Amino acid sequence: MVAREIVPDVYSVGVIDWDRTVFDELMHLASGTSYNAYVVRGSEKTALIDTADPHFEEAYISNLVRVGLTSVDYIIVNHAEQDHSGLLPLALELFPHAKVVTTEKGRDLCCILHHILPERFVVVGDGDTLSLGNKTLTFLSTPWVHWPETMMTYLEEDKILFSCDFLGAHIASSDLYADDSCKFWMAARQYYAEIMQPFRAKVREHTARVRSLGPAMIAPSHGPVHRSPAGILDAYEEWSSDEVKNFVLIPYVSMHGSTREMVDRLVDLLIERGIDVRPYDLGRVEPGAIAYDLIDAATIILGAPTMLFGPHPKAAYIAFITNILKPKAKWIGVIGSYGWGTKTIEDLTGMLGRVDAELLEPVYIKGKPDEETNIALARLAAEIYKRHADHSLV
Repeated sequence: MVAREIVPDVYSVGVIDWDRTVFDELMHLASGTSYNAYVVRGSEKTALIDTADPHFEEAYISNLVRVGLTSVDYIIVNHAEQDHSGLLPLALELFPHAKVVTTEKGRDLCCILHHILPERFVVVGDGDTLSLGNKTLTFLSTPWVHWPETMMTYLEEDKILFSCDFLGAHIASSDLYADDSCKFWMAARQYYAEIMQPFRAKVREHTARVRSLGPAMIAPSHGPVHRSPAGILDAYEEWSSDEVKNFVLIPYVSMHGSTREMVDRLVDLLIERGIDVRPYDLGRVEPGAIAYDLIDAATIILGAPTMLFGPHPKAAYIAFITNILKPKAKWIGVIGSYGWGTKTIEDLTGMLGRVDAELLEPVYIKGKPDEETNIALARLAAEIYKRHADHSLV
């Protein structure tokens, strides 16, 4: 990634990871990602905001050289996770007199993750400031977007908010600034779905604070810089709200066709009632696609056959992921078939304790679906329609 000037004496010096396909060994990346870092050069002091993933040592150092960085007084760590702080030990070698500025919890994590001595740190709290001469940095504590130590750094004079993981996107792009393309917004929504969704209440709180701050630009740690912050703030307000859509999400797996037959029938019944529905075959789709739609689905129906005594592992995996992401769905249900084991419903619902949704009457049958099954599925579809209608979704 070429080092580039954002405004006079403020530079983007991060790196692009064009080829990364999986993040945290879990999240599929359709278009790579970036590890953004920034240099703010004041009339008296210079600050380096974040480092990069440790695999990009050469590219990161090259960018520091390109902007003529010969000394650093402060290294700001907005977030201790290694894709941001991984090159912090190297940066401290390059700039041995620099102090690391972070939150108290950020310091503790950096000491644990990188074995840096505590005396190298300056601990800051919410609202604390740091003068670089003609430029002033203000630190804003933002716990749980998405770790407990995260903070943002605001450059007062230029009104640039360095927002860390908050308001970012996993996307590799040669564009320094965010555009209005479908590709960018899909990446931003996917990023929110997989990283920020479990912390909706905190997201709402911090989004409101950012809007009241009125930044001219938002420079996140992943993805391009927002020159028009209203767009990403509007999106985060919508995604993190309590509003759901007239939409049923059906992740399912079927071993011998019975559960698939039930899903197909339920899909038809819901479409007939004017309800948007999206089935996902867990044998063919990666979990990120499901996370993307968990954001605003009103109802989630898990389709799962019994394997031995309990749910098929792919259905259990999605139940576990759904529980972690804690979507705002209002209703959740289970459909499927079994041969002799009978603990699937108990196991799946037990794995969803963090999801604040009402459990619908399950449709769980022994063997192949029959006419009685169709009647039960019609009853479920009618119940879903009634719930959606009662909440003015249809």
